[in-house]
Amino acid sequence: MASAPHDEAFMQRALDLALETVALASPNPQVGCVLVRDGKIFAEGAHLYANRDHAEIAALNQARQRGIDPAGATAFVTLEPCSHHGRTGPCADALIAAHVSRVVIATEDPNPKVSGQGIARLRAAGIEVTLGVLQQPARDLNDAFAHFIQSHTPFVTLKAALSVDGYLAPAAETRTLNQPHWLTGPAARAEVQRLRHASDAILTGIGTVLADDPALTDRSGILGPGGLVRRRPLLRIVLDAHLRIPLDSQLVRSADSARGTASDLLVLTAPTAPTEKADALRKAGAEVQSLPAQSGHISLPTVLETLAARDIVSLLLECGSCLNGEFLTHDLVDKAILFYSETELGPQSLPFAEGVVSPYLFQQSLQRTTRAGFGTDACITGYLHDPWKAKQ
Repeated sequence: MASAPHDEAFMQRALDLALETVALASPNPQVGCVLVRDGKIFAEGAHLYANRDHAEIAALNQARQRGIDPAGATAFVTLEPCSHHGRTGPCADALIAAHVSRVVIATEDPNPKVSGQGIARLRAAGIEVTLGVLQQPARDLNDAFAHFIQSHTPFVTLKAALSVDGYLAPAAETRTLNQPHWLTGPAARAEVQRLRHASDAILTGIGTVLADDPALTDRSGILGPGGLVRRRPLLRIVLDAHLRIPLDSQLVRSADSARGTASDLLVLTAPTAPTEKADALRKAGAEVQSLPAQSGHISLPTVLETLAARDIVSLLLECGSCLNGEFLTHDLVDKAILFYSETELGPQSLPFAEGVVSPYLFQQSLQRTTRAGFGTDACITGYLHDPWKAKQ
């Protein structure tokens, strides 16, 4: 069924509601829903994982709390209503029971096991269904979920701040130990905080820890509806085969296991790592886990499998040249975000990624590339894999 006038405006409102749930819905998708009658929104809702209710149920409940019967209304929802039982009942059935007359859907469910079934159920009940309104923005919102539900591994985004001549950092011998070298300005660094906030986890290597002593925390200050903080703390991950991470590093000193759950600092190491150091890290509040390693390198596919088992849907890489190269060589990066400053570092500096000649050549392989500016810094974003299509 073709879209009607004002469909995009109402769907945009549903998308805005979904956008507000960043870091609140994972490992479920971000979904918004609005109920419309006579050209006006009378109820709306979004999915918050902790509240269980999906967006459609939240909107229907709001309508009823306001004493409004949703019968005959149009529902605008950013993702196909579910047709299966999970933590809650099928949303398609709830819309049918509410006797809505029309459902406008931005995009299908990316789960191949259920995709299209919610739409089919609505149509079988005589409800008019319109599909594809603002489809691409709705998909962009749930890239990580779409990838995870099909591949069962996290959606991996590589973020790098680079000099204008394409280098990651000055040569090691020219740098001050344990001090970050800022290439980009405040606006770009604020955008990185937003990227961290939108991610379930952030990963770096021991080389970066020793060189920069980063905190890798979410300092975005972003709050959800009603002042909600992120549902799960940002999981900070360090690959450290020999457990060289200092106990007085910012990462270890800020390890948080005070919530009674797992620490927000996960150190992944090799089976040969010293047990005394592992015990000291655990005592300091970090979690230490041993994974298979070969020639001193932890298996990256195993890292992603381990994180998937923890329901880590989205992973942000903030790594050095070596790990950037390893992730790219193993074809484990799904999206790249490259910030370019106006600073020139020179040919003796650290490359963007070992084995990659130039980030400028690399970005030519990206799909759906977009460009943005943050202060004086430029930003190139693109995909190596379509998250809505299963890898072949």
